[in-house]
Amino acid sequence: MKVGQTLSAVDLGLVPEEVRPEFQEILATLQQSAEPVSFKAITKVVEEDLGEQLKESFAEFEPEPIAAASIGQVHRATLHDGRSVAVKVQYPGIAEAIHADIQNLRLGLKLLSVIAPGIDTGEIAQEIRERVTEELDYELEAANHKAMARTYRGHPFITVPDVVTSLCRERVIVSEYVDGARFAEIKDRPQHEKNRLSEILIRFYLNGPLRHRLLNGDPHPGNSLFLADGRVAFIDFGFFKRLSDREVAQLLASTRATYENDAEALFAVISDLGALPADSSLAEPFLDTYQEIFGWLLVDDAVTVDGAMTGAMMRSYMRMRRSEGFESLTLPAEHFVLMRAVMLLIGLLGQLGATGRWLDVAREWLFAEQPATELGRLEAEFFGGRHEYVTEVLA
Repeated sequence: MKVGQTLSAVDLGLVPEEVRPEFQEILATLQQSAEPVSFKAITKVVEEDLGEQLKESFAEFEPEPIAAASIGQVHRATLHDGRSVAVKVQYPGIAEAIHADIQNLRLGLKLLSVIAPGIDTGEIAQEIRERVTEELDYELEAANHKAMARTYRGHPFITVPDVVTSLCRERVIVSEYVDGARFAEIKDRPQHEKNRLSEILIRFYLNGPLRHRLLNGDPHPGNSLFLADGRVAFIDFGFFKRLSDREVAQLLASTRATYENDAEALFAVISDLGALPADSSLAEPFLDTYQEIFGWLLVDDAVTVDGAMTGAMMRSYMRMRRSEGFESLTLPAEHFVLMRAVMLLIGLLGQLGATGRWLDVAREWLFAEQPATELGRLEAEFFGGRHEYVTEVLA
């Protein structure tokens, strides 16, 4: 299911172009419409974790889930104080089942290596293993979610629903309910509206972490809801990393070097992190790969994002990994998570046909420039000196 959800968002060139939209539409049902677990089983999990009967915790609890995905499902409920909430409940026995599934994952991914030569299925298996293991820790996710909700409370075009901390446990997360359109429902909107929503996605997944140090590495189509008033709500914070100033400065340095086409400067940043041996012959191929992944963001012209770019990014990265000298490449978590976020984000932007001068959005953190877009000005006014971008490389 995790593989299917990813393929619904990214274009790896697995099927002919003429059937690609239908292919992604079918797989998109995995984003929130998996086969649900019985209400009886869900009730048992909630009551075991909360230590009391369902009616004591909730005034109402709808038996039919509003979303069901890979390791849990979401029910709408009402608290005794009248608040409408979303209750995410982990499937009973899912942790044990996942450990068994992971043992067979490499066998299942052999199919992918046949239809997409050059993709390192071993790395994909490891990524899925780590991703799902983190997703199982709902208490960690609740803490991540709370931090993000606090950061964006009152934001003009981004909202993160508040967490009801008193009702969050190891297998249960309760947050305020948000009513919005799903990603698939906005794909037929006018292009100017989709461009605006695309800028919001970029600001949340790329600009945001470099401002407030909270990196959400899962731009999944099911993790955003599009509200009637033009705001975008973001949910699901299982794949998350908190960044230090130094880590942000290193990301800044590597992106500046990529923009400036400076292979030696980029290599110096990466090798100083211990990710590569001090072999200058590796500098140019490493720059080529970074430009493949981040180049769309660093062009001083209007760019229409093509979802097929994701496949090119992955193939470029895998080619580099198999090249001589790169066998021991171990990128720091923040670089890997950011690259993953960019690849998934490209999948979303490509489905929207997003067109814009995306470098104008990046200039705020890349060169400490004033915002060039209306959304940028609104966001700068909102933060008002809080969560400033790190704009200088640390020594």
